[in-house]
Amino acid sequence: MTLADLFRDHFGHQEHLYGWLLDRFADDLEAGGPTAEICRDHLDASRGDAVQLRLLAALHRIVLRGDAPELERFYPNLGGNDAYADAWPLFAEVIATHVLELREGLAVAPQTNEVGRSACLLVGIFEAVRRTGLSRVRLLEPGASAGLNLLVDRYRFVGEDWAYGPESSPLAIDTESSGVRPVPFEIVARRGCDLAPVDVSTEKGRHYLTSFVWPHQVDRHARLAGALAAAADDPPLIDVGSADTWLQDQLAAPAQDDVLTVVWQSITEQYWPTEVRTGVRAAIAEARSRLRIAHISMEGVPPAQKASGWDVRSDGPALRLDGDLLARSSHHGPPLILE
Repeated sequence: MTLADLFRDHFGHQEHLYGWLLDRFADDLEAGGPTAEICRDHLDASRGDAVQLRLLAALHRIVLRGDAPELERFYPNLGGNDAYADAWPLFAEVIATHVLELREGLAVAPQTNEVGRSACLLVGIFEAVRRTGLSRVRLLEPGASAGLNLLVDRYRFVGEDWAYGPESSPLAIDTESSGVRPVPFEIVARRGCDLAPVDVSTEKGRHYLTSFVWPHQVDRHARLAGALAAAADDPPLIDVGSADTWLQDQLAAPAQDDVLTVVWQSITEQYWPTEVRTGVRAAIAEARSRLRIAHISMEGVPPAQKASGWDVRSDGPALRLDGDLLARSSHHGPPLILE
């Protein structure tokens, strides 16, 4: 499969801007246009390299920072809803003007920080507090990206028959769930790690995260904007490091007897090498002899696309507390379905 084929195959339709745009990129690539120059070092890339998503995000960043105002009217997350069927000349001019930046953008790995996942992880904290009787929490997150899920106590969550979190929060997440039983808790310390942490205190960092959220998914953009607002005055501390060695070091530090250490992770294990996955589990297992600890994970590889779609209850990521299945959700968070 050629790179142009990968572009066309990613969505397989032109029902939104990105599906249409990847088809145009594919045509331009085959015609030897600016896209061919941008992608010249990636012609043998596989689908897993996500060159198509890197390219779309690099262009998105140009639009986000205001250097292509003529394109904003096509991006729903920026308030645009104009028809794009005949807009390729406008895109082509911007692309030709930013060839070097777009080529450099292909070296930037896709990274999002889906705060909708905190709705699922929150249920894990409720159950961990309930089981242990400890409501003071030290929260550790390997693979934290920008660390926005570490700010779970700053967000408002609502369900059909429950609610939790500050009503004044700039972010309110509808979990689309029922039957959740909140338990009060206090986060007394929080810290994360990532191989390439995103600094959301900078405009560059905020644009970076935003650029990888597809423009037509305005609900995800709204959640991200709310989380960025919640992080503005006091962003979380994220260390540079590998999940296994970082977690081992963090768990070596003592905790007070009335503090529950919670290690939580979401949709990150699939990207860890085998030795990192093994090291994370070993670090948690070893710490259990010294600490009151709970391991909350939300993991699951997205299923292959089906004509009929996929079912959250059977295909969605699994929320587990110390291995026990508690719930499932979509890969972006809600809806949350308790087991």
